[in-house]
Amino acid sequence: MIDVSYWGYSMENLGKQISERRKKLGLSQEDLAEISGVSPRTINSVELGKANPSINVLNKMVKPLGFVITLSERVTHE
Repeated sequence: MIDVSYWGYSMENLGKQISERRKKLGLSQEDLAEISGVSPRTINSVELGKANPSINVLNKMVKPLGFVITLSERVTHE
């Protein structure tokens, strides 16, 4: 699983972005589930910020929405 808070995000914020984009495209959660192969229950949980999906599941969800997941190393200065 990916801890998005590591990069300054929260699952709630990420879920909100996914929900807003899905709605902007005129898709229901069921539509996205059918397109992505991710269950509607998982999509709902992610959108509500109640799930911490694997990077693979998250990628399946966001790809049809036109999002790209990019991981980079976090650099901290001490």
